Amino acid sequence: MIPLDITGLAQAGESETLELKRSTAEMRSAMQSLTAMLNTRGGRVLFGVEPDRRVVGQDVSDRTLEGLAQEVREIDPPVPSIERVSVELGREVLVVSVGQGVGAPYRHRGTAYRRVGNVNHTLSADEFNRMLMERLHSERRWENEPAEGWDLADLDGDEVVRTVEEAVRRGRVENPGTRDVAELLRGLGLMRNGALLRGATALFGRESELEHRAPQCLLRVARFRGTDRTEFIDNRQFHGNAFSLLQRTERFLRESLPVAGRVMPGLFERVDDPLYPPLALREALANAFCHRDYSIGGGSVAVAIYDDRLEVTSSGTLHFGLTPEALLQPHESLPWNPLIARVMYRRGVIEQWGRGTLKIVELMRQAGLDPPTIEDTRGCVTVRFVPTRYVPPQRVAHDLTDRQRELLVLLEASRTGLALREMVAGLGGGFAEWEVKADLSFLKRLELVASFGHGRGAYWDLRRK
Repeated sequence: MIPLDITGLAQAGESETLELKRSTAEMRSAMQSLTAMLNTRGGRVLFGVEPDRRVVGQDVSDRTLEGLAQEVREIDPPVPSIERVSVELGREVLVVSVGQGVGAPYRHRGTAYRRVGNVNHTLSADEFNRMLMERLHSERRWENEPAEGWDLADLDGDEVVRTVEEAVRRGRVENPGTRDVAELLRGLGLMRNGALLRGATALFGRESELEHRAPQCLLRVARFRGTDRTEFIDNRQFHGNAFSLLQRTERFLRESLPVAGRVMPGLFERVDDPLYPPLALREALANAFCHRDYSIGGGSVAVAIYDDRLEVTSSGTLHFGLTPEALLQPHESLPWNPLIARVMYRRGVIEQWGRGTLKIVELMRQAGLDPPTIEDTRGCVTVRFVPTRYVPPQRVAHDLTDRQRELLVLLEASRTGLALREMVAGLGGGFAEWEVKADLSFLKRLELVASFGHGRGAYWDLRRK
């Protein structure tokens, strides 16, 4: 590094990756900054820069270097590098640099820090434990630990064979030349030294075994009346392996999701569109099963449908520095359960590593919908889908029938209102005009629709706010 480099860094000012110190008299706080940088994205501390960003250097003696080296050794484990840069009048700037630490969490004199902007924050116990868990993740995690007490009879062997055959068909594995379940599991990396790994149980375990031996292999689905959790329309729980739970979820969505409709001009025929793109929901579900924390005994994947949104929630938090905002931008693939994710990829449940959330955004935009929002709160990650199309209410003071809700959809899609005969035709026939008119009168009393005009020119429309 040359003096010009130092001047450029100093003029840029302090940031998440840079701290400026007048001299090594501020060594203690500088080490805290370096520790925080190690636990974040790495960075540098420059000794010999005034608060106004002037590079003045300092007198550096052997004693100065010994004191700095001693303080560096107080970082556990010590990793910074020290560089001396001559500036003017025999003075020097000391540059202490660190990369993003692979051994996080790092501590200085027993305390760990993280860097937020140009400020150091003490790590909470939860943050420290999470960093420690992430450091050990490559070696030891729930999915790659032996599944004690499990044997091949406790797995769905047919599901294992189907997975490998689909992976071969997609060209994601070579044909192993056998359909022996043990051999197939070894090929998938789900057996070690003849013992099943927990990942195999989450992917292929039989429902009867998982319910009492791994109760966290749980799916919770619910359809709520309205926009909060006050009243259930449907509420179910299922135990099973990831593939069976994914199928149950898709079936529940088909049965429970309201349909957004539109009327084709001149035809008065209603065309039903899914309220949310099915592939986007499938991708969100696959991500939930791949990234959830199976070590949480009471954990689950949950799907909740409200009148105004749909939420997919999985137990566990985001790791490796990922944030909800980062997930909606290009990012590195860092699955919390790489064994499970790899099998899901080979089966074709997920298409490309690191693009799950980006694919959801693309699919939502193609459908004319806003991207989902992602939250990481209270030990869970939630993906929330919100429709931009009209969704008729389930109830407004009174329960609405399916036909009444369909009438609301027809009127919303028309934009300019519909005559009674047009709505009868839009419902697909089978209903008398007097039945439809009675429904409209009921909706009018609820102040959801209004009538305009008289005689043959009369029409109905939504009460638009």
